[in-house]
Amino acid sequence: MAHALLYQAPSRPVDPAANHSRPSRDRFIDLLRATAIITIVCLHWLMPVVSYDDGVLSTANALATGAGWAITWVAQVMPLIFFAAGAAAAMSLDARRRRPGPGATSAWVAERLHRIGRPVIPLAAVWLALPYLLIAAGLPAQPVEIASALVGRLLWFLAAYVLLIILTPALLRLHSSTGGLAIALFGSAAIVVDLVRFGWFDGAAWAGYPNVLLVWGAVYLAGVHYGRGHRWRPRRALAAAGAAVLATAFAVGFGPYPVTMIGMPDSAVSNMNPPSAALLGVAVTHLGIAMAALRPLVAWASRRPVTELLGWISQRTMTIYLWHTPAFVAVAGVAVIGFGYATPDPASSPWRDALPAWLALLIGTLAVLTRLLIRFEHPVLVRRSRPGRWSAAAAAVLIGGGLLMLTVVDFSPAANMWPSAGAGALAVGVGLASGRISLPAAWARAMHDVRLVA
Repeated sequence: MAHALLYQAPSRPVDPAANHSRPSRDRFIDLLRATAIITIVCLHWLMPVVSYDDGVLSTANALATGAGWAITWVAQVMPLIFFAAGAAAAMSLDARRRRPGPGATSAWVAERLHRIGRPVIPLAAVWLALPYLLIAAGLPAQPVEIASALVGRLLWFLAAYVLLIILTPALLRLHSSTGGLAIALFGSAAIVVDLVRFGWFDGAAWAGYPNVLLVWGAVYLAGVHYGRGHRWRPRRALAAAGAAVLATAFAVGFGPYPVTMIGMPDSAVSNMNPPSAALLGVAVTHLGIAMAALRPLVAWASRRPVTELLGWISQRTMTIYLWHTPAFVAVAGVAVIGFGYATPDPASSPWRDALPAWLALLIGTLAVLTRLLIRFEHPVLVRRSRPGRWSAAAAAVLIGGGLLMLTVVDFSPAANMWPSAGAGALAVGVGLASGRISLPAAWARAMHDVRLVA
């Protein structure tokens, strides 16, 4: 599958340092990002099958039976998110470096970390306290634990994104020296990791975690390739998509990979946690089809109503992503626990009849939350000082570590003080990234001395 991500030379060379005239936003990237976030929200809202009986909340996944696996091949859009992130990173960091003045890279990293970490702070503040309040109000602990876990687990994406942000300067240098070959190197390494994981360690999840960097890094580098002006020709893009589908089907049919491209309850092996090389096939399929239709898609996205809608979503992507699960928890909690509602059989007539009201409640709840919390996604940043290299590095460790901790332990009361520790690390990291908190002078001098010695 990695061969579908092999370097394809552009029709003309592109100098990333050149001052190309670009539109203020790339509508293709905005379209991919908006499509992906809408798909993720719909998938998370429509997959759960829930019921409540005598204090016990039962949960299942609507796609775990029948032909639901086929939907996951279409709806697994996380590669589009990482591709769009890589393209945006390449365009913005290359543009920042063309400006005069020192410290462009560390300032860019700090700003990106701030944009990732700050919107999570209100989510953490609410969910550190809410589980205790719900249990104190008389709700059974088991459904509260499930809700707390759902909210925490969605932060995995941001933890992986922080890792790629930290590595972006190095990835851009790698791309400058190797071009699209870097994508193939990451993809091939991901396959090797899977061979080791399934060949030597019987599919143990821990052996596959290097693919968090390798799989998502390959897709991120594909975005960097695009962001620096490289495009697939339509015929080549369709050929790559077709080859990727066949390769993925072969890997699933004759290899160790599950047929579903998302995590499933009680599944011994997941293509998502950790990410497997099978996702590279999905990535090439989606990107190949999108690249083949790039011109008509951009023409459609350039229409004023579509452009305004894409701009509206792009300005709220983080808020929508962070709060669509709490919106589901709120609506489902009231409906299922408060009024005894149980999800009908998926795709049945009662399920279809209830769908409009279900979606209306969810959309309305998310709209209210977005309206209240959008200010955290686009704060007015007034720096007390400009974060230097070491402040940016410390912010990266704290924000990435805090997000990872909240992903692993979630917001469950059973986790004791670990969620508070993760949220505290996140808050300090955001302060460092914003320049509102500075490293102690002694620390800064010590790290500067270490750098001089090295």
